Amino acid sequence: MKRVAILLSLGMFLAVSCEKREQNSTDKVTFGSYCGTFTVEYFVNMREGWSSNGQVTLELKGGKYTYTSDIPPKLCSGNYSIRNDKILFEYDSGPSNPDLNLVSPYFDVGLILDGEYNFAIDGNRLIFSATKDYLGHYEYNLEKQ
Repeated sequence: MKRVAILLSLGMFLAVSCEKREQNSTDKVTFGSYCGTFTVEYFVNMREGWSSNGQVTLELKGGKYTYTSDIPPKLCSGNYSIRNDKILFEYDSGPSNPDLNLVSPYFDVGLILDGEYNFAIDGNRLIFSATKDYLGHYEYNLEKQ
């Protein structure tokens, strides 16, 4: 009976500590402005003029994001959520993103901040990345302002 009680206590302890760890990783990203760079490692040769790096600013506030860049699309926004080591950006394709109507039809759609990204926090740095189908691997290295 003692063994069962000990095992049950140990199981409850592990369940609570795992739940707490998940909650803490979610709390790592804070509201505010992040500035830095992105890099893309393309899987194939891309069209002339497609950039593989640039400067970005990411504003996070109340589950919403706004992304600005020095290359198209220069502005996009939507919702974001965080779960464990993943950040999910849900691009809003409505009228709040008029900049996409101004770009050439031949721009890198992978630069629209949309979909699931792995992320890590290193001090004031937010680093997130994703591999997007056949296009390439996208990585953002930003610092909290």
